[in-house]
Amino acid sequence: MNITWKIAQLDHQIIDGLVITAHYRVDAVDGDYSVGIYGTVGFERGDTFTTYESLTESQVIAWVKEKLDAEAVEANLAKQIEAKKNPVISIGMPWVMRCSGVDGKR
Repeated sequence: MNITWKIAQLDHQIIDGLVITAHYRVDAVDGDYSVGIYGTVGFERGDTFTTYESLTESQVIAWVKEKLDAEAVEANLAKQIEAKKNPVISIGMPWVMRCSGVDGKR
């Protein structure tokens, strides 16, 4: 399974560039199956400061992972992939016949 962390957006203060929110995506792909999550993490000024212009995606991803339980996030995605591979719930209604053809004919 391939898991990818990405930063989708940063919210920062204009006056000093302090990042106050990171919007992130985590995607998991295993063959034909894929799942993903989107979330946000808030930050406050710490003891160290990196200028906005000097930030890298990998640095911000590290900050996000520090705030979250990254192992639990990845385990949850793996569980979702497994559920797609081996579903235990089906949808539908027994009184509605399913169409077998592309043109909608039975």
